[in-house]
Amino acid sequence: MPEIINCAAYSDGCSTGSIELKDINNVLQEANQFVWIGLYEPSEEVLNRVQQEFGLHDLAIEDANTAHQRPKIELYGDSLFVVLRTAQMNEQHHAEFGETHLFVGANYIVAIRHGSSVSYVDVRAQCEQNPQLLKKGPGFVLYAIMDFILDKYYPVVQDMEAELENIEDKIFNDKPSRATTEQIYLLKRELLEVKRAVSPLIDICNRLMRFDLKVIAEDTRPYFRDVYDNVIRVNEIVDNTRELLNTALEANFSLISISQSEVSKKFAGWAAIFAVPTMVAGFYGMNFRSIPQMDQPLGFYEVLLATLASCFLLYAIFKRTGWL
Repeated sequence: MPEIINCAAYSDGCSTGSIELKDINNVLQEANQFVWIGLYEPSEEVLNRVQQEFGLHDLAIEDANTAHQRPKIELYGDSLFVVLRTAQMNEQHHAEFGETHLFVGANYIVAIRHGSSVSYVDVRAQCEQNPQLLKKGPGFVLYAIMDFILDKYYPVVQDMEAELENIEDKIFNDKPSRATTEQIYLLKRELLEVKRAVSPLIDICNRLMRFDLKVIAEDTRPYFRDVYDNVIRVNEIVDNTRELLNTALEANFSLISISQSEVSKKFAGWAAIFAVPTMVAGFYGMNFRSIPQMDQPLGFYEVLLATLASCFLLYAIFKRTGWL
């Protein structure tokens, strides 16, 4: 996959065509134009060229180069640096996470993708179909990318909700098992990763909506309320799923404990039943001169019958009380 996915200039909301990195400086000097660049895991050389063209801060470039950053928003002079985490489900129905780093200026936006992430070609196409909105500048492009990233979280959390329902069915309809506990643990880990990716976006949206950031036009800030609402909704779904998952884990442990208790009661019941013939056999096995019923012709059978009757009586009692 090429490092530079797309590099185009826009004037009054309409694309003026693709441009080369070396021509960016000339485009930036023209009024009512901005540049939108899309990069995928760029090399240090490409990042250095981008830094020289836009005058980006060294620390922001270092973060964009190393990746593995937490979601955040930072202001370096007239440039805004935003880090977002992306998420999508793979074929094994496990969440895969990536990163998107955004440099936003008055007349440019640079989107850098790392790891597992869906291309923003569709975002660019949708923006180009709405020139009246795209003419708002890089701030609106930032909103469109953030909204696209948040939309990709819904299939992830919905898949996790479906997996939670599957776990609940296994807990209450099937026999509790260690495999179910492991499945709960893996889902809890994935939910924690989603939580770490989503919860910082609340603060990011608040800053974009309420703080005086010159790179975000006044008429663009209301659009970030829509992103904020999506963030709150996804965050609530994650919190609710985590809470239900904790409850499911406790229920699984409780049912396992109850199952073990039922087994223990059965063992205790059968042990009590077999204790009767063991006691009688041990008693009559003693080497005494006078043992009850031993001098009677039917004494052996009477003792045997009494022993069996006692065993059946205990069995009936334990069966009635639910021990067997």
